[in-house]
Amino acid sequence: MNANNPVKISIINYGMGNLFSVAKKVNQLGVEYEIISTPQEILNAKKIILPGVGHFGKAIENLKELKLIEPLNEVVLNKKIPVLGICLGMQLMAKSSEEGNIQGLGWFDAEVVKIKVTDPIKYKIPHIGWNSIKNEKNSFLMNGIPDESEFYFVHAYHVKCNDLSDVLNTTIYESNLVSAIQKENIFGVQYHPEKSHEIGKKLIRNFTEI
Repeated sequence: MNANNPVKISIINYGMGNLFSVAKKVNQLGVEYEIISTPQEILNAKKIILPGVGHFGKAIENLKELKLIEPLNEVVLNKKIPVLGICLGMQLMAKSSEEGNIQGLGWFDAEVVKIKVTDPIKYKIPHIGWNSIKNEKNSFLMNGIPDESEFYFVHAYHVKCNDLSDVLNTTIYESNLVSAIQKENIFGVQYHPEKSHEIGKKLIRNFTEI
């Protein structure tokens, strides 16, 4: 842990939204950050946030065009630096997605699938608004964040984990959905901590102190 002197947070800009709201929240915590978009900047990063809102296929296309996938794999899988994916940023960590039928980063043995409901009147798609989470395992990311804490969601697709040991949070939206994942240094949250008031600020603070 590095609670007394958090390292600079590198937030990746690959053209997929919610970048500046994440940066604003990190700044509010008094933590130094930078917005990066080149392979060399990724290779120099000590801690990464991968934000994102939008289409999975377009996001992977953007990462490829910017030549960011290979350096991301290097720092995350080999150097083992901490990385936090938010919303689409979490989904990109899966092997594949129904949204665009394209391969993801493959950091988790998981697929991204469309949310399915039997009562579309009560449970609208996309899932938008506040919902509670349940902690499925211990993690420093969730330190001080109890079960039933509410976060803000905006998504039509969700991550389906084949390895249940990767599941960090679940959330009920008619059925039980994975809302956060973790494996070693890799963290992902489906919800938006940057839009989730004090509890979201706590989660981002925890990440800066990992």
